[in-house]
Amino acid sequence: MRAENKTAQYDFTILVPFFNEKENAVALEDRLGAYLERCPVKACVLFVNDGSTDGGEALIREACARHPHFYWLDLEHTGLSGALKAGIAACQSRLVGYIDADLQTDPDDFDLLLAESDHYELVLGIRAHRKDGFVKRASSRIANGWRRMMTHDGITDTGCPLKVMQTACAQKIPMFKGMHRFIPACIQMVGGHCKEIPVRHYPRTAGKAKYNLANRLVGPFVDCFGWRWMKKRYLDIRIKGGNLE
Repeated sequence: MRAENKTAQYDFTILVPFFNEKENAVALEDRLGAYLERCPVKACVLFVNDGSTDGGEALIREACARHPHFYWLDLEHTGLSGALKAGIAACQSRLVGYIDADLQTDPDDFDLLLAESDHYELVLGIRAHRKDGFVKRASSRIANGWRRMMTHDGITDTGCPLKVMQTACAQKIPMFKGMHRFIPACIQMVGGHCKEIPVRHYPRTAGKAKYNLANRLVGPFVDCFGWRWMKKRYLDIRIKGGNLE
């Protein structure tokens, strides 16, 4: 049995994966700190630094020193899926959430998702009135349509960076590159259920987007084939008994 870490003291851990988001560090501290004070459940924030090289990780560590409910993990650069998987694996609270470091979604909208978290293993946002440019919105629409056709997950906006999951279910998700695009499909694969709820969306005001037209279309196209290959070979092991406890 693994030793408990500080997230075990909370009901809800908010994961914030970040890579070179120095310009957003102050806003992250302010907005997430304010949200924790009014969150309807006992919550903490776990920043997952994915090998940043712009000095933003130092600012996050300073923020964690100022806030008793902020924590951090440092990784070698692995990509968003790896950062999410590392955060989920480290989490020991009953619920685990996810928000992007660009703060294009609002932490307050976690309340909408938390209200349904007892009934669904994954509650995720749909970006209402999306504030991205035409190319980004169009490429996401194409990628979402292709993914739905290949996975049959029925999810409108899997890329929305606002999610709440039951930790026990989230930790069953297998690890693979591009996993962040398939969280709903993976939750369903391991026996969970999903619900989408409209949330607010804002334009990016600081930092630089990490995705472009190529990795927003080509990556999802190729990854869908990988996901289908993995699903056919996934082992859903369910223990029926034993005397270990």
